[in-house]
Amino acid sequence: MYAVISSGGKQYKVQKGDILRVEKIAGEINDPVSFDKVLMFSENEQVNLGRPYLDNVAVQGHIVEQGKEKKILVFKYKRRKRYRRKQGHRQQYTAVKIDRIEA
Repeated sequence: MYAVISSGGKQYKVQKGDILRVEKIAGEINDPVSFDKVLMFSENEQVNLGRPYLDNVAVQGHIVEQGKEKKILVFKYKRRKRYRRKQGHRQQYTAVKIDRIEA
């Protein structure tokens, strides 16, 4: 049994027990999280597709970790013009453990 959910503008395929890194969700560690935007749900050979979302399916989980990704460098450069810009960025994330898929 698995589902495809939408969170933070991205889509994720999840199963029970998966640990998923999504864009930051407000909350503390061990707080419950519910994903209502379920695009697809599959159980055995039966597949249900939403248009755009399924109404009677939700994915439940809890927050495992709040953190920041590794730093990426954004460097802009124009040759022969003495133009250089260097900027760093660390994206925040939330690690969520999937507890169950309710259908």
